[in-house]
Amino acid sequence: MKADTPRHPAIVLASGGTGGHVFPADALARELVRRGISVYLFTDKRGAAFGAAPGAETGEIGVRTVPAARLARNPLRLGHTLVQLGRGVCLARRALKEVDAAAVVGFGGYPSLPTLMAARLLRLPIILHEQNAVLGRANRLMAPTARIIATSFAAVKFLKPRADQKVVLTGNPVRAEIADIGARTFHHPAPSGPVGLLVFGGSQGAAIFSRVVPEALARLDSSLRTRIKVVQQCREEDLERVRTIYAAAGIEAETRTFFDDMPARLVAAHLVIARAGASTVAELAAAHRPAVLVPYPHAADNHQRANAEAMAAAGAAVVIPEDAFDAERLGDHLADLLRGGATGLRKTASAAGRIARPAAARHLADLVLAVTPSLDAGEDSEGTTRSTYIRQEAIR
Repeated sequence: MKADTPRHPAIVLASGGTGGHVFPADALARELVRRGISVYLFTDKRGAAFGAAPGAETGEIGVRTVPAARLARNPLRLGHTLVQLGRGVCLARRALKEVDAAAVVGFGGYPSLPTLMAARLLRLPIILHEQNAVLGRANRLMAPTARIIATSFAAVKFLKPRADQKVVLTGNPVRAEIADIGARTFHHPAPSGPVGLLVFGGSQGAAIFSRVVPEALARLDSSLRTRIKVVQQCREEDLERVRTIYAAAGIEAETRTFFDDMPARLVAAHLVIARAGASTVAELAAAHRPAVLVPYPHAADNHQRANAEAMAAAGAAVVIPEDAFDAERLGDHLADLLRGGATGLRKTASAAGRIARPAAARHLADLVLAVTPSLDAGEDSEGTTRSTYIRQEAIR
């Protein structure tokens, strides 16, 4: 069914404009559509660029852009922020009525605020999903009015004690293609066999990885260097230099500015070096892939550090802070790992699998429908009533 002729009422997803917010929203949208629910994504222009693609394929997910302004700390910009926010709330309120919204699910990011505030004015049920181990500022602001706060980690910084009764641990929804990887047998490298190394981090990770990783691998003994098969994301300006270092060290490497087949790359990887964004750590866990995580130090409230430390505490990753991420330290760690054979990789991969929540999208959909009486309130695919699910999964 096309999004411009929706089956009323609809579920509205309010999301920030980055992939870390939009990707889990998209995973939930697909699950709700699979159940016959009409879904709309309300976001800004950046988020629409992410969100329009899945919905455009079938017309089943509608996308609306809502004006928003970043929460200003500068008093001189506060007036502009309030004007933009007020305009966004008015437009979102009208749009929520147009699509006959039954509930709104907020995925954080400042572009989600106008829609969530409009939902509050209309007294619609609000469900929040927090992808990180730190409650984001938008979700922090809306937490008191939410019916449910779904989390991706068992412990989330900045959650108030009075919110305990509405916190539910669901995990962070990931793409089905990624969740399927964890269901496959992970073929660990043979004692002297090739080791697949996947390195990615977007523009904020690619630069430092391009400086450190090739030099670290070049420092390894030749018996170890020849085993490594590198797939690495690089910025355009770094490609030639990185390729030259790998060629001189005799390391087989494939370098590109972007990989559009990440699920296939994860399947081939025995070890990943990456940042620690919410979607990244969720996908690594779902795929059961061991990792070296280098948190982006300038992320809001240092949330990547918290994400990485949660992974490390579970034994699913090694964390190296950016100010300590150099060729010597990384090279020593990789050498120890490779000399230890597959044991270390197998142990870390198993730990990642233990904390994975591949059914996060289904569980989150169950919660949404549990607080939306105007929609189906039956049983999920495992025969569990949604109210029972809430009681079973509440963690505080």
